[in-house]
Amino acid sequence: MNPKLLIFDWDGTLCDSLSRISYCVVLAAEENGFVLPKSVDPKEVIGLGLHESFQTLFDKASNEQVAAMCASYSRNFIELDNDPSPFFDGALDALNDLKKAGYRLAIATGKSRKGLDRALLAKKLSSFFDASRCSDETASKPNPLMLFEILDEIDILPEHAIMIGDTVYDLEMATNAGIASIGVNYGAHSPERFKKYRPLFCVDRISEIKIQLKQ
Repeated sequence: MNPKLLIFDWDGTLCDSLSRISYCVVLAAEENGFVLPKSVDPKEVIGLGLHESFQTLFDKASNEQVAAMCASYSRNFIELDNDPSPFFDGALDALNDLKKAGYRLAIATGKSRKGLDRALLAKKLSSFFDASRCSDETASKPNPLMLFEILDEIDILPEHAIMIGDTVYDLEMATNAGIASIGVNYGAHSPERFKKYRPLFCVDRISEIKIQLKQ
């Protein structure tokens, strides 16, 4: 491979926000009269768009009920996000190293555009990435549309791009787009579930990506 573009998921891959997201999912459901069964982990839907997440967790809910849960989630998350979730240890240094090494960087996330822009501003990264796509401005993962849009914007062929993520939705999206993938072992989904999507490799830390790509 000769990768030129590295596309990162945000929550659970770069940002240590899984507990906060899970809490807000449960709270939004309860505020609207729904209870998540104890057997269901809210982290299971992290990576999907917000509407798709609640639709998946509560498949009997009406569109109006799903919309109400989405609104509750957004309100609660914004209130908590006054204290932004941190990056995983070493993630920012790794991103800087990859950029200095000549890779172009992008974001493909299940967050809303407002949510991602708020996070980028808080971390002073608003102009750091070459492109980004959010689930409320395109199709939700694992539909490959957001990857195709990023490739078109940067004018890079699929064979020169890699998707990096912590969920099966990230890796399935990459497969659907004909893009190689890298899994991270510390996020929302167990890396055992990644095998069917045949990632190039999986890492315990983002800093390992640059090392592995040079091998």
